[in-house]
Amino acid sequence: MPSTPSASPPDGFPDDRASDFVRDFRTTVAPEYGSRAGLETSPPLFILRLPEAAYPTGVDRVVKALIDALHQNGRRVPYAHLPAGEDSELLSVSAGVQLRGGTPDHMTPDRYPNFLVMRDLVTYVRASPTAWADDSQARQLRTYAAEQRARRGGVLAFTRMEGPQLDGIAGFLAGLSWLSFVQRLPRWLWARWTSRRVMRRWLGAEQVGAGSKKLFRVMDDMGAVRRTQLMNDPDHPEALQEFDWLVLRALLEDVSRPAVGRFLPGRRRRTARPVVIVEVPPPGVRGARAAERFLLSLRRAHVTAQPPGPLVVAVGRPSDDLLGELGSPASITLPEASLKLTSRGGRPVLVTFSEAALAEPGLHIPLVTPRTFRFSRRVPTSIASGVTALALVAAGVLWQQFATQDFTCVGGTDSVAVAAPGAPIRVDAARWYQAATEAIDAQNKRARKYADEGRTVRTVVVYVSKKPETVDETRFDGTIPELRGIAMWQEQLNRDAAPDTSLVPLIVDVQETGDGFRNAKAKAEELVRRISQEREGAGNPDKVVGVLAYAQSREETQDALQVLGRAGIPTVGTTATADEMVEGEAGDSYWPFTPSNSREARIEADFAHQKNIVARHGSEDECVPAQHAIVIESSPDLYSRSLSARFIEDFPGTYQVLNFNQGGDFTPAPASGAENLKSADVLARRICEALGQEPESVVYWSARARDFTAFVNSMHREGTCTTDDITVLGGNELTNVAQTGVFKDKDWLRLYYSAHRLPSTDERASAKTRQFVDDYTDFVERTTEGTDPWRQDGHSAVSYDAFHVLSQAVTGARRADPDVSRQSVLLELQNGVRFDGATGFVSYAEDVHSPPVDKTLVLLRQLANLPEAVLTCGAYRQGASSAEQGQPCAENPSGSGG
Repeated sequence: MPSTPSASPPDGFPDDRASDFVRDFRTTVAPEYGSRAGLETSPPLFILRLPEAAYPTGVDRVVKALIDALHQNGRRVPYAHLPAGEDSELLSVSAGVQLRGGTPDHMTPDRYPNFLVMRDLVTYVRASPTAWADDSQARQLRTYAAEQRARRGGVLAFTRMEGPQLDGIAGFLAGLSWLSFVQRLPRWLWARWTSRRVMRRWLGAEQVGAGSKKLFRVMDDMGAVRRTQLMNDPDHPEALQEFDWLVLRALLEDVSRPAVGRFLPGRRRRTARPVVIVEVPPPGVRGARAAERFLLSLRRAHVTAQPPGPLVVAVGRPSDDLLGELGSPASITLPEASLKLTSRGGRPVLVTFSEAALAEPGLHIPLVTPRTFRFSRRVPTSIASGVTALALVAAGVLWQQFATQDFTCVGGTDSVAVAAPGAPIRVDAARWYQAATEAIDAQNKRARKYADEGRTVRTVVVYVSKKPETVDETRFDGTIPELRGIAMWQEQLNRDAAPDTSLVPLIVDVQETGDGFRNAKAKAEELVRRISQEREGAGNPDKVVGVLAYAQSREETQDALQVLGRAGIPTVGTTATADEMVEGEAGDSYWPFTPSNSREARIEADFAHQKNIVARHGSEDECVPAQHAIVIESSPDLYSRSLSARFIEDFPGTYQVLNFNQGGDFTPAPASGAENLKSADVLARRICEALGQEPESVVYWSARARDFTAFVNSMHREGTCTTDDITVLGGNELTNVAQTGVFKDKDWLRLYYSAHRLPSTDERASAKTRQFVDDYTDFVERTTEGTDPWRQDGHSAVSYDAFHVLSQAVTGARRADPDVSRQSVLLELQNGVRFDGATGFVSYAEDVHSPPVDKTLVLLRQLANLPEAVLTCGAYRQGASSAEQGQPCAENPSGSGG
């Protein structure tokens, strides 16, 4: 009797409750064309761990299921499969080669300049460690990289052509000219341009490149440092780890460009996310070290790389040591992992398959179906370029015939001294702070009364810096108006909750974190301990369901958000705007509220370069756009270095940077290599010197308000260059002090700064904004005495609307979860929140941890204590859109959150 053949092993993606993951995998890689904004994010690393007995057949099964979804009749999306190979292999190189060679036709991205040059340089260093024994190799590295670029064809291909073959002196001169101008000069120019681009865009901000502006010098130093290691062991683990990270970091820089959507053909053609599938053998098996090296490089690269990024899936048997290096992620189920597919960065996600799931037939992952294009993007680009060229020619002719240049000053020619009050507005720090907290305490008592009646009541923690005790502390810190906005929304919520039992009244627990939020992380850790001990049950009004924080972007508040993110505590931001605040684990539970530094800096850079804001040299009543920017940065301050770096990147003109910190702290050093200054007097002199060389310059201020006031006072005392007006453009940090009238006698200062709502006197202000200002005025008159300086300041409106966001999420969570768990609140936030608020229309996109879409950003011109809006971008009322508001608003209509 013939033997019965054994059953073939099951195939498909293991069905360990995997239906949600299978469905979401497809949409994460290639969402619907109209919903491709989700491609702006960088998802976390996914680790699919298999039982020991299932290796390697289980790896083959899972990898095949994933690749089948990405590949049918050719690649549907750019992806790389990294199987187990040699331990000396740099998988980052393999990933880049596959992504570069496997992009479907006419789909973005299709160029990898950072990856290619870094791969070539690393190859040279690995192959020639003995070369550094004699001398520097910077020139040889440059020559090698240029030769490899020429071999690939394109712009440098002609430099490999042979020169003319002539005899005698004519041949010598022809050969010399050919060598100099056809071969060496183009390659030198390419190397210089490449070095500048790589250093300015990403490598200059990394530790390995800090303090240098030249790519080939950085790689030369690395070769000198690694020489001995590579000579003793060509596969030295420490050296290979650094090389692998460098190449991968360069690759992530390439796949992050261009952005999704907008108008350029290349941007509109990012319709799918690159995917990298890594096989991870067990420890000690061939290829395990290479795979673990790649995953550690990815973890390090994610710290500084900008989104969007690829979806990386590791499949196999990761070692305990590797998981420890990756932050010891807890194993979760596939349904839980599916929620992480659309999250922004964060900790790696670990899923462990059961042996039972691997023994059964699996699920088929639907084929990804990104939108494809019939023609190369060169076709619409050429058409657009031709139309643009014709339009420019026509515009030039019309300009010469009919137009004259307009020198009208945006916001007028007046300084901050115009219409100034007789004296700065008096500030009563202690009483005003006490009045705001007493108003919150009164509403807390009202909320607890609701709890006593059997209503569901919950608690929200608010983190502020410290109680202001002096006039200066009040002017340099937005704590008082922020607390007023919170008290106002709490009062509104309690009032509405009286007839509406579906609403959840909220108790506000105000927590001080010290000067400059120095204790923010410790306070966050204290909150985590507190909630771990809280009493469960629907009748617990002290149960914390969310946090409102923070008013400033600092290293301390960034660290605190990581703590809150790890604990899964829903957090809604107020006026912290640095893009870096949402990085890492903060992205799991943090929703910023105000536009990001990247959006603000781009708008301000374009505004300064396009609009007439600086006094025309030799004229008192004419203005021109700024061709030069004097950027004032404080490098130890996360907000300042984030804002200045993005302004520098986006400002089309020339610039210089001055690193100003009165405490003398200049760590980390500015990426621009700026001069360090700790004296306001010296800063004033340096700015005067710069204005002497470039009179039509804007001073871009990214440092804090206290430092700005010191500079203004010093400049006023010295008076060496205040005969002509000086234009300063700054971030929203300056609103704290600009509206208090302290610059009443500075008749040389023209001040522009950003804010987050329109003044109520502006005709574009919505009815909600006007109503809020009336309510704010009434609140201040009821609770304090004296003239309020912040009636037109945005801090109170921001905290009012941010609290509205959180309370709406809490009320929505209660409909599905009577206990109102923090996870339910997170789900409500992920589903998106929409309303017409005091700061404009608020609309969070689903599953995106970014500020509200197209959030209002205003540039104000300060006239003493009377601000005037000179630029308004975004949805300041429902239906308003940056896309329809012209430049500089329309360049970034999606909006994102200093």
